[in-house]
Amino acid sequence: MGRKTKTERQAALQIPALEIAEVPATEPRILPDLTTDRAEQLAVAEIDMQIALPKSKVPVHYKLLYKHRAQAAGIKGKAAKRSTWDWLARQMKELVLTEKDKLRVEEFYALLDANGIDHSKWTSRTPGWEGRLRMTGGIALRRRLADSGVLKLADGTERQMPEADLQILVHKFSL
Repeated sequence: MGRKTKTERQAALQIPALEIAEVPATEPRILPDLTTDRAEQLAVAEIDMQIALPKSKVPVHYKLLYKHRAQAAGIKGKAAKRSTWDWLARQMKELVLTEKDKLRVEEFYALLDANGIDHSKWTSRTPGWEGRLRMTGGIALRRRLADSGVLKLADGTERQMPEADLQILVHKFSL
């Protein structure tokens, strides 16, 4: 027996040729933008631009995590999309961020001072310094909150951290 070609083998086995049904071409499906609020669209666009920054200290997967977490919770605005949006982040938005979610540096320094956090070593004014100050100061505040459970405000009043949020911080900073 010699070599058989593919067609000869198929003919010998009598395998019928497969008929492929023609699939009609369709236009690509574009999902509608579910965000109708113009300010929210601008906030999402700004966060998307920040995610694409090549020299950011925050890894892209964290930026995406923050953004998707805020969108899933239905939280509008830029502040929630660039932070963990825990209890302290919500307090900081109320206390030290402007209406456009920019850091009010003097109020933030006063908050750090009220909680006994030394910020004198954070003097860099290179591009992105306000974000680094907010993140570094936020970490220092979270460490202090994990110890005391109380956020001291610049005016001398105190805010008690909810127990569930406190337990998360205690676990995170006890490692």
